[in-house]
Amino acid sequence: MTPRVLVDATAAPADRGALIRYVDGLVAALDRAGADLAVVCQRADAERYGHLAPSARIIPGPPAIASRGPRLVWEQTGVPVLARQVGAQVIHAPYYSIPLHCGLPTVATVHDAIWFTEPDQHDITKGSFFRAATRTAARHASRVIVPSKATRDELVRVLEADPTRIDVAYHGVDPALFHPPSDGEIKRVAGRLGLHGRPYVAFLGAFEPRKNVPNLVRGFGQAAGDLPSPPALVLASGASWNDEVDEAISRLPVTVRVVRPGYLSFADLPGFLGGAVVVAFPSRGEGFGLPVLEAMACGAPVLTTHRTSLPEVGGEAVAYTEPDAESIRDALRALLESPERRRALSEAGIARSREFTWDASAEAHMVSYQRALDQ
Repeated sequence: MTPRVLVDATAAPADRGALIRYVDGLVAALDRAGADLAVVCQRADAERYGHLAPSARIIPGPPAIASRGPRLVWEQTGVPVLARQVGAQVIHAPYYSIPLHCGLPTVATVHDAIWFTEPDQHDITKGSFFRAATRTAARHASRVIVPSKATRDELVRVLEADPTRIDVAYHGVDPALFHPPSDGEIKRVAGRLGLHGRPYVAFLGAFEPRKNVPNLVRGFGQAAGDLPSPPALVLASGASWNDEVDEAISRLPVTVRVVRPGYLSFADLPGFLGGAVVVAFPSRGEGFGLPVLEAMACGAPVLTTHRTSLPEVGGEAVAYTEPDAESIRDALRALLESPERRRALSEAGIARSREFTWDASAEAHMVSYQRALDQ
């Protein structure tokens, strides 16, 4: 019999990016697996979690916790009380920070160690918070779940974390959301982007410094600028623009077109990713690399870097580059000039993506919950 677990989803980011896809995919898979589950969430998310996990007990949190400060106070005081009210035996904090002194086993998901390995790539306040939260989780959580072996190894290296208390649980991909698109899905998204049949290279993700978007822009300009019919570069993100990205775009040849659609809905993502000539994700480091997995599931040829966890996800089903602009230029040009290579990567990516399921991730999480309880 599995322990009763309270999942604290109140910290799920409002932008519905990769981290919230982790929580959504996991909660739904835990429910399918028959886990004894309670989920506390932001009030705006209660209906969605009710659909995702119909057998779970869904508890809307207090209205005040919509902002970080009150939410962290509530995490330390309200979550332990709520856990006892619902009879939880284990608390799972899926976003770095955990309640202390709660008298129950806690499991924390630490998504990456970039706050330590790339300290200059983050806002000072944000970096300080996540470094403190990660240290606390590594020292005080009963178990720490990480999404890759690379992240586990980094936590051991930079924090001297106990590897026997760290469990690796790979993320999954939802085939209902991410799948090879139909011609109609591709045409619809291309029309919305104003491309109307023009080929394009796609990027999907936040414009954090580690995502390396300026070097992608520079490398793309060098790879495509002298082609007779260059593809467009589509940079899709809900994040705001920064000066370095704008500066890189301003220096592109006049023949190169950049499309900046902002946020794309989930319904558009298969057509966007699967319709791209190449999906480029030249990140300097990831805890897992969910955008790479999702692009592979959509049948896109993927170009990424051989850094941290990304080879664990991509294996031999993706192309690799170093993160500098010249290497991106060479790797992109090689893919643009080889339809056969792109076709082979597309087929290999679809096959490899099927190895990563949320059901397998849920099973690994339940093992970690039981270990926490046994301790």
